Amino acid sequence: MASNKTLLSPLAILMLVIVLAAIATRFIPAGNYNRLSYTEGNSFVYQSLTGEQPLPFTQKTLDSLGIQIPLKNFEEGAIKKPVSVPGTYKTQASNPQGLLAILQAPIKGIYESIDIILFVLMIGGFMQLFNESGVTIKGVNTLSKLMKGKESWLIIILGFLFTLGGASYGMAEEGMAFYAILIPIFLAAGYDMLVPVAVIFGGTQLGTLASFSNPFSTIIASNAAGINWTDGVIERIVMFALTGIIYIAYIVRYANKVKKDPTKSLVYGMDLKGFSLLPTQNSSPATTPLHSKDKLLLLLFFATFALMIYGVVSLDWWLTEMTTLFLGASILFAVVLGIKEKIFTEQFIKGAESLLSVAFIIGVARGVTIILNEGQISDSIIYYAANATSGMPPALFIITMLLMYMLFTLFISSSSGMAVLTMPIMGSLAMMVNVPGREIVNAYLFGMGIIGFITPTGLILPALALTNVNYKAWLKFIYPFLIILIVLCAACLVVGVTFL
Repeated sequence: MASNKTLLSPLAILMLVIVLAAIATRFIPAGNYNRLSYTEGNSFVYQSLTGEQPLPFTQKTLDSLGIQIPLKNFEEGAIKKPVSVPGTYKTQASNPQGLLAILQAPIKGIYESIDIILFVLMIGGFMQLFNESGVTIKGVNTLSKLMKGKESWLIIILGFLFTLGGASYGMAEEGMAFYAILIPIFLAAGYDMLVPVAVIFGGTQLGTLASFSNPFSTIIASNAAGINWTDGVIERIVMFALTGIIYIAYIVRYANKVKKDPTKSLVYGMDLKGFSLLPTQNSSPATTPLHSKDKLLLLLFFATFALMIYGVVSLDWWLTEMTTLFLGASILFAVVLGIKEKIFTEQFIKGAESLLSVAFIIGVARGVTIILNEGQISDSIIYYAANATSGMPPALFIITMLLMYMLFTLFISSSSGMAVLTMPIMGSLAMMVNVPGREIVNAYLFGMGIIGFITPTGLILPALALTNVNYKAWLKFIYPFLIILIVLCAACLVVGVTFL
């Protein structure tokens, strides 16, 4: 039987990472690249240690600074964050982060993450109201009957959809809304709590690795590297298909093993956090019919998620709009159910409270980046990495870039932030060693995609907190697949710089 004990809780793990980041600020020299920002009114602002100065909004300005980005990318809003200027790194006085900074980091992280924290809390209130209606049990019972003997197709279909969401439009935080729907369904199919984590979090994360149109990673990184985002798209689609097939087969193999013998589960004997009363494959659920109100609630429930996806893909929605959607849907639930205002408020707050630990994890994770930035070593890490790889043969260079981006992702979990910080530097370096810009973008995608499965500063800890799965069990589940990913990604990059 697998042990469910773990040495540290998610919050303790993140605080340890914050402490390690603070220690790093005492040993890694502080320094910064100059930055170029686009401001409204079609002008550039050049930021250096000596201050800010306006520069003409022309391609000549970009060329003179060695920034290989077309001017139209700034005009069209594709580049919104300040861009690092190649060759401008300068050391500065060390700014080691002490005890006070360590204690303030999670608090500042919560401030900076308030948008996603509110999104998570609204989801909690929304799901509490839906679950209290009793429709969840009826719906799961009905679906269990329909999927009897075909449970593997749940993993195949949903795994593909979540991977596609990550690869196409950057689905990540939105995936957290789906745990409450899918946990009962997977448990009713006879699987364990690792399966929803693998399908939802793992699917969206794998999608980011082979993103072919993700605006938050592929498009921003390509623009920052000065190339068209369609350059290299065929490679990414091939990787999307190949890694997706392998990963879904990997999950299905594990899930069927657990279904056949529950003691094979890596989380066997864990607390199911209130889901243990739901039907399993060995039970005979009551066939309570769905009434008109039940069907209306189910329609509203799934319409909310469909509208969220449509809004993100087609209407440029993000966290404010998605949070508003779940608040509005919660109120609509209350109207349909005829719940009084006092009961609605109590139930909504109760649901938000159930996800408070997840909200704290998200905020504390942001504290790691805050320590690195305030210690002025984020740019230093990029600078020394760039120096270490200059002059290498193309194949060795691109493999080293893959490893570098895997390392960077331990500290910088934002894909867009990583792109604008590193791409102008690494893109210029790639030109010097005769490596196509598309392969630098691929190395960035692959590196972030691989380590994103396990980095504490990403979304894995919130996902595990939602399902009560410990980090050690997740590592044991995912590490064989990560080895496969590293080999596949390295081979793809070497082929890309050698033969394509």
